[in-house]
Amino acid sequence: MDKFANFPTTPISPARGGAQVTPDDATPLTQVSRALYVGQGGDIAATLADGDTVTFEAVPSGAILPIRAASVSATGTTAEAIVALW
Repeated sequence: MDKFANFPTTPISPARGGAQVTPDDATPLTQVSRALYVGQGGDIAATLADGDTVTFEAVPSGAILPIRAASVSATGTTAEAIVALW
């Protein structure tokens, strides 16, 4: 039972879905994320929803980055066990 199923999804509401991320230089995520969970720390090179490409350095294990990522690049990404949340 989901008591919150009829509530709207907003930018600050909890994630309703997610998928493992395999960093790839050519393939975007299946949908733009609401956040990324980082299981094993390191750097994350991502292209954000507006097209900007940025690198988040030294992201610690267990961090949740509240970013709308369109893709996570293999080049420049050393973090592992990444999960896209939406």
